[in-house]
Amino acid sequence: MTGKDEAELSRLLRAAIAGDERAYADFLHRIAALVRGFVRRKIVQGGVDPEDVVQETLLAIHVKRHTWRSDAPVLPWVYAIARFKLIDAFRRRGRRIEVEIDEIAETFAEPETETVSERDINRALDGLPAAQRSVVSSISVDGQSIGETAAKLGISETAVRVSLHRGLAAIAKRFGRQ
Repeated sequence: MTGKDEAELSRLLRAAIAGDERAYADFLHRIAALVRGFVRRKIVQGGVDPEDVVQETLLAIHVKRHTWRSDAPVLPWVYAIARFKLIDAFRRRGRRIEVEIDEIAETFAEPETETVSERDINRALDGLPAAQRSVVSSISVDGQSIGETAAKLGISETAVRVSLHRGLAAIAKRFGRQ
C-alpha cells in the first residue's frame, strides 16, 4: 500500500462522511479487499471464518466511521478495527479446535464385543457344588428362566433362586468381587 493509496482511501472516506454514496461504496470495496488479506494472513488454523471477520470489520467501520479523524491516516484505523474483530472471533471460538468428523472417522475403532470363552465359563463354575453349578449354568449360560430351570431340575422356583444367588455370590467372591 503506497502513500498514494492511503491518500485516495482518506479522500474516499472524507467524501463518504460528507454523504457521497458512490465514494463510500468504492471505499468499502477497497477496504474489504485489504482487510480480507490481513485476516487470512492472521488465521493459521481453522475455527474462524475469515469472511465473518471481514464482514464484522466492515460493519464496525460503518458504525464508527465518525470516529476517524480526517487528518489521520485511514489504514491504521481500519487495521486496528480489523485486529480487534479478529481477536473477538478467536475469543468466541475459545480453545476449541473444530475438526470435520469425516477427516478422523477412520481413526475410530469399532467397539469390541466382549466375549467369554467356554474355558472361562468352566473356570467360573468349577468351584461350585453340583446343584448350584446346574442352576447357574442353566440360567446364566443356557438362558433358561427360573421356572424352566426348576422344572428341568425337579426343584422349586424358590430353591432355584436361592441356588442361583449363592452360586453367583460364590463366583464373585472367588474372583475378588464382593
